[in-house]
Amino acid sequence: MSTNVSNENTKHNTGGNGDDSSKVDDDQLVFGRFRISSEQIFYKSPSNLSAGIVNLRPIVPGHVLIIPRRIVPKISELDKTEYIDLWDSVRIVQNMLEAHYDAQGFNIAIQDGRAAGQSVPHVHVHILPRVTNDFERNDDVYDRLEEWAPSDKFVAMKKEEKERNGNSLHVPDDEDRKDRTMKEMEDEALTYRSLLCDSML
Repeated sequence: MSTNVSNENTKHNTGGNGDDSSKVDDDQLVFGRFRISSEQIFYKSPSNLSAGIVNLRPIVPGHVLIIPRRIVPKISELDKTEYIDLWDSVRIVQNMLEAHYDAQGFNIAIQDGRAAGQSVPHVHVHILPRVTNDFERNDDVYDRLEEWAPSDKFVAMKKEEKERNGNSLHVPDDEDRKDRTMKEMEDEALTYRSLLCDSML
């Protein structure tokens, strides 16, 4: 969780076109087009290539995101070092969440590209701690992931499904969805930072 990382560790191959727009300075983090405050970041990999952030709209307690610092929409665009660092970060954070939430299982999910339902064009791994019977139907978690930032197509499909068979699932419009407060997210990130520090001792 080193935060003192040289600029050398954040240099990436940009495909030879000289476009450095996907790079992020050591002291800032951007998720797609959203600036993430340092209070929402609970993990930085030792190489500083990946970070863990708390979730504005968690599906279950402990639902967090692991993102590469470099902004790319598809996992295939990560170089080998970034790819390995991302998955090492997932494992470290998953272990912490497992102990903290007494999780019996996890959903680890990536929506790789817009066609797969990706809402923010920046690779991100959802980590969702699971316990038995946390959803009525175990696969309901996938619907909830799709609802996390629903596409127009998904909202239309769910409305049509509701009209067709009376399904009671309600997908609110974005302006009606309730985000967590910054204080709630900061408190959660602080807890996770403390747990990760303790696990490194």
